[in-house]
Amino acid sequence: MSNRLYYYRSIHFFTRYLPLRLPGLLMICIFLFLNSCGVYKFNDASVDPKIKTVKVLFIENKARYINPQFSQMLTDKILLKITSGTKLTRTNSDDAHYIISGTVTSYDPTQTVGVSAQQANTNRLNVTVHIVLKKTLDNKTEEFDVTRSFDYSANVTFQSAESQLLDEIVRSLTDDIFNRIFSNL
Repeated sequence: MSNRLYYYRSIHFFTRYLPLRLPGLLMICIFLFLNSCGVYKFNDASVDPKIKTVKVLFIENKARYINPQFSQMLTDKILLKITSGTKLTRTNSDDAHYIISGTVTSYDPTQTVGVSAQQANTNRLNVTVHIVLKKTLDNKTEEFDVTRSFDYSANVTFQSAESQLLDEIVRSLTDDIFNRIFSNL
């Protein structure tokens, strides 16, 4: 009779209590597995655990048209995104594990979208930033370009459109640069 009672209690435990605790146990197992993988992930950012420091140099503007606020805003936003989106620590030392520099190579308005009756009803601002990523631990340098286009009404002056679009331009380019650096190991 005691075997039946033991059997009943074990069935009772598995049918009543285990389903309540199973999601928690599963989460703990997943956490332990991911924690031992050797790569930290945060918001799709992959950073090798041996990488600890980053130095972001001023993004120079060498385009034909120079917005005096753009380079500083872009540099600050990239640095903020890296320090808040990864575990990397900012440093001004030349022996940082990642050294990021860049140049705005193109900042050009064009009238190419929706041409009808000899007038453009939409203009476009094309912005290209050339990024150089120096990985000092691996003694490697990677270079890439990030280009974005931003449309604005032809009824608005370029300066007015630029002031309206500036935050979006900086945010979009920052996200693209961040993703190129940290989504590819």
